[in-house]
This record gives sequence, C-alpha cells and structure tokens, in this order.
Amino acid sequence: MPLGNSWSPVSFPLKGVQAICGSSKRWLTSTGIPTIIYQDRHGALHRNDPHWSLEEQLAGRQQPTQVGLALETLRIQSISALSPQAKGRVERLFATLQDRLIAELRLKGIETMEEGNRFLQSTFLKDFNRRFAVRPRESQKAWREPPKTLELDRIISFRYQATVGNDNTVRLGGLILDLPPGPQKRSYAKAKVEVRQLLNGSWRIYAQDQLIAKHSPTSLKEPLRALPRNKHHAKGVKDYNWVYLASAPSREGNPLINYPFLIEHR
Repeated sequence: MPLGNSWSPVSFPLKGVQAICGSSKRWLTSTGIPTIIYQDRHGALHRNDPHWSLEEQLAGRQQPTQVGLALETLRIQSISALSPQAKGRVERLFATLQDRLIAELRLKGIETMEEGNRFLQSTFLKDFNRRFAVRPRESQKAWREPPKTLELDRIISFRYQATVGNDNTVRLGGLILDLPPGPQKRSYAKAKVEVRQLLNGSWRIYAQDQLIAKHSPTSLKEPLRALPRNKHHAKGVKDYNWVYLASAPSREGNPLINYPFLIEHR
C-alpha cells in the first residue's frame, strides 16, 4: 500500500496527543475521512485507566480520549489491536522506515526536523511508493470527502469544559481568558462553556455551540497523567489549577473529582 494513501508521515517533537492530532489533521485534509481506523492501545487513543465516573457508570462506557472524541465527531470507528499479530504489519513498516529512512537522512546530511519533513514529502514518499506500492483488489475509495462546512480546526483540538467566573472570565491554571459581554451586554458568569485550544495554540470559547471568544496562541501542552486523588474541595471556577487531560475531558464541576487521574498544571 502506498504510504501517502493511508497516512501523512511527518515528524513531531513528541509522541502523544499533539503528534497524533497533527498527523490526523493532515491526512483528513489531504485524503478524506476513513470509515474505520485500526489503532494500538496508546493512552492518547484508548482509555487504559481504571477510573469510572458516576456518569460513565450510568452510561455503561468510559468517555473517549481527546483523540477518541474527534473520531466520534467524524463518525470514524476505531478498532484497537489486541495482539502482536494484529500490530505486526505496521510494526514491520516502522522497522523498515527507521532503518531505510534514517540512513537516507544521514546520507543527505539532514539534521533538523523541518529539513526531514521537506525530504519526506518531496522525495522519500514518491520513491518509496513507486518501489513498493501494491495495486489494491478493489479500486473503490473507502474515504469520505470532508463536508465543506466541517470545522476541522475545532474538531481536531484539545477540548475542555469550564464554568465562567463571576468576573466573566475562564481561568485555566495561570491563564485567564476574558469573555466579551453576551447578548444585551449580559455576563456569562456561571455559564457552562466549551474551551478549545487549536493545534496552533490559539483558543476558542463556545457557549451553547456558538463561538463567543477567541484568544491568542499559548504554548500547546501535552496531556499528562497523575496519581488518583481522594478528594478536592476547590470549585470549578477557582483559579487553583487546570488540568491537561490524559484521557477524557472533565465534565463540568471539579475535574479532579470526576477524573482523579489528572495532573495539576500551574
């Protein structure tokens, strides 16, 4: 199978949610929306923690990860590989790339990630596909064209639920996001909002699915885990901490109670 038909290989500084989201956005834009994705059980893709909130117990399933939420929104079914045999094909491909690609980068004198990405797109992929591509049995495309109205920037992003403070701001750790006055100059105090950090680091805030604020980029943090905490009495609007989620976004209220495997970020 040609590499470019199945994924868009690009180097990222870290392996995790940021890298997976960035790569996914590239192939969704260039190729389309697949029906099914076959994936491993990396914590960014699959909930591996034992914690179930009361809401999850009542619903009979854990909330998806940040990546899982994006896949559900795009109506992409995810299948997790449960055996070495199931992962063998892609692991063999990675072994080939780690051997062949690294050697070629060294021969070309390429030392930076930017140079490596340019070489991948302009030279390596074309040569690799020319030499190793296999014609598929069925020529019918298994990819859906993304709708023109699809807000891919919003879907492929980090999502957080928050409660607006009395000062009409959303506080995420040391970050304070101001909100403009609402209709008839009313405050959004106590309102439940959805906060999205896009992959370029910028922020968007939605109330009842309507965009109400935009903010300049800040550093994009990789979701982290922490040990469970038994209790925490801080209110959801208090500027005590915010969490970058290892798995499912916290529900409104105190995120440390609902998802005690999260880490405090200051």
